[in-house]
Amino acid sequence: MDPISDMLTRIRNASRAGHPEVVVPFSSFKKKIAEIMKRKGFVEKVSEENESKRNFLKISLKYFQNEKGNRNPYIQGLRRISRQGQRIYVGKDRLPVVKSGHGFAIISTSKGLMTDSEARRAGLGGEIICEIW
Repeated sequence: MDPISDMLTRIRNASRAGHPEVVVPFSSFKKKIAEIMKRKGFVEKVSEENESKRNFLKISLKYFQNEKGNRNPYIQGLRRISRQGQRIYVGKDRLPVVKSGHGFAIISTSKGLMTDSEARRAGLGGEIICEIW
């Protein structure tokens, strides 16, 4: 199974169920994705936890109150684009715009992971990892 897809699925399920946090097995790539989500304001906190010789990534989810007083997650949707069996690469001219700018894509470039807008400013293309809105 794809570990990035597993992480995104855990985040999606936890946010829909209203859980305050989600725990995923640690990798530096997953941590970079979670830190981008934190920087964009979609998650509250990202921390690395060590329990019984295993490392975990603890992601605190962010919620807001709507006009009816219900608690809704900031993350409305997550979608894995490039998979293990089918990698999706784009040039700097074909970077995606997610939900008319209300979301963002995470791109793996030669300069590291960055959002679609950061890659556009830097003039870089790369592999589209996922879209978040």
